[in-house]
Amino acid sequence: MRKLYIIGIGAGDPEQITVQAIRAMNTVDVFFFMNKGDAKSDLVRLRKEICERYIDQRTYRIVEVTDPERDPSIASYAVRVEAWHQQRAIVYEELIERELGEGDCGAVLVWGDPSLYDSTLRVINHVIERGKVSFDYEVIPGITSVQALAARHKIVLNGIGESVCITTGRQLAAGGLPVDTENVVVMLDGNSSFKGLTDQDVTIYWGAYVGTEKEILLSGKLGEVAEIIERTRREARTSNGWIMDTYLIKKPVLV
Repeated sequence: MRKLYIIGIGAGDPEQITVQAIRAMNTVDVFFFMNKGDAKSDLVRLRKEICERYIDQRTYRIVEVTDPERDPSIASYAVRVEAWHQQRAIVYEELIERELGEGDCGAVLVWGDPSLYDSTLRVINHVIERGKVSFDYEVIPGITSVQALAARHKIVLNGIGESVCITTGRQLAAGGLPVDTENVVVMLDGNSSFKGLTDQDVTIYWGAYVGTEKEILLSGKLGEVAEIIERTRREARTSNGWIMDTYLIKKPVLV
């Protein structure tokens, strides 16, 4: 039977690849890369470099396809993303059927870890539900941007006995900081939603391109660094054509 690996490859540093991931990659016949256009060509390049660095044999193939675009005419965010996932499912279905023979092994290299704010597993489940192509699949975990951010800032995500909430910029903008947790990790924030927080005394630990040669790290009291982070983020995105950033917000410790 055909087999597909969903492999987490970390947040950008090739040395974050696990031994388990390397072993899996060395059994792969075909790697499937979703190309998001010239502006994000770094993401494809880094995946190719990882393959060249860790795969001993050179018999594998790389198949690149254009990633479908989300339909901007769909007003609902959830409906728009679900429609995009269905489009991606059709693409993967065709790739698996066309590029993998019986007994062949394919792989998708996922930025960070497949379990955290990534669509690949949902898309693969859509492929299975469609029932047009049969295959087995296995998930290999990777280091998330959350772990990489904490490591680079040399911090612990939680205080003693405290909890951690992981959310998105969209959720932060809609509801502010959760009241029942002291530490909030924010991902997928394209609009610098931290600017709208009423409590400017919280501490923010921000990182972009964490683990790559383009890495940027900033931290401090939100009221003092919010504008600096926003400006830095805007300039980096303009310069590089893309940005991946994550941040942790810590509330003041009450004594």
